[in-house]
Parts: sequence; structure tokens; C-alpha cells
Amino acid sequence: MNRPVGLFDLTGGEFRSDEPPPFWAFAWAGGQALARHLLDHPEIVRSRRVLDLASGSGLVAIAAALAGAAQVRAVDVDPAACAAVLRNAAANRVDVRVAAADAGAAPDPEDTAEPEVVLAGDAFYSPSVAPRMTRALRRAARSGARVLVGDPGRGYLPEHLFSRIAEYPVPVTELLEETSLLVTGVWEIHAT
Repeated sequence: MNRPVGLFDLTGGEFRSDEPPPFWAFAWAGGQALARHLLDHPEIVRSRRVLDLASGSGLVAIAAALAGAAQVRAVDVDPAACAAVLRNAAANRVDVRVAAADAGAAPDPEDTAEPEVVLAGDAFYSPSVAPRMTRALRRAARSGARVLVGDPGRGYLPEHLFSRIAEYPVPVTELLEETSLLVTGVWEIHAT
């Protein structure tokens, strides 16, 4: 018998609160696929400066660190997500710098070195977030960064700006995704 273990499992999939649900607490399919891709292809991040935008719990940032990135910075708008990244990085014995900021905001003035690789897992989840994420990723690509995105087909990824470079079948929580498996793409932005 499967026992409920997730945040929504014990509530029958419903969340009742005035606060938004802790979206950072889930390993979303896009992040899982992107993390898997980095671990399978460590040469993408090895010895490079990496920025993980909309980091959530830090899954992708931690995978980059485990794959040998020289420096990893995780950015998320939610301070609780940033705290989770720090806890998860410590649990995995890797160093990840964290900043609470909107991914579409200007770069941190304290960051003197531009990232060489920019990552975003499952970041195109709404029509209001997608344009900001697109601007941030295009800005990074114009600065010379390699930009990779993990996306399970949420509908807001501007596919015309990207090429799919890999695909992974990702097991997911049926209460969250209405399916138990999502085929999820890893996408690379075209030179802009």
C-alpha cells in the first residue's frame, strides 16, 4: 500500500491557505530532466560559473555543483525557497550561493563575473512569468552564456527561440500533474 508522503497527498490534492503553496517544495519535471541532463553530461558545467534561475528547492543548482561547476548561484523570488536551497546544498555537501530576487531583475551588482551557463527548470509555467523569464534568458545568451531550460510542455515556453537537445521520461506526482509520467525536454536557446 502506498502511503501519502507529499505536501498535497494528505489533503487529497487540495491546498487551503491564504498563502500561496510552497511550489519550491516539489521536484517539478523540468527541473528533474535538466538535473539529470547535467549529471549525464557534466562537461556542460564542469569548471564553469553557473546561474540557476527560479531555482525552487535547488535541485538543478545542486546537480550543477555535483557535476563539477566552478561556482553555482541560485536565484529565486521566494525567500523560503532560498532557505531550502541552502539546506539542500548542505545536505548534498556542495556550495551554492543563493539570492532572493526576481529572475527578470537586473543582474546582482556584486556579481562581477557573468555566468557561463544559465539554467532554468520548469520556469515557463504561467503567461505572466514566461515573458520575464524569456527576457532574462535572452539577456544571458546575448552576454555569451549557454542557456538550458527543462520544460515538460507547460505551454508558455517560446519554442521558436529554443532547440530541444534531449528528452527524458520523468515520473511525477499524479495529484499535481494529472499523469504519472511526463516526457520532458531539455532545451537550448538559439544564439540571439
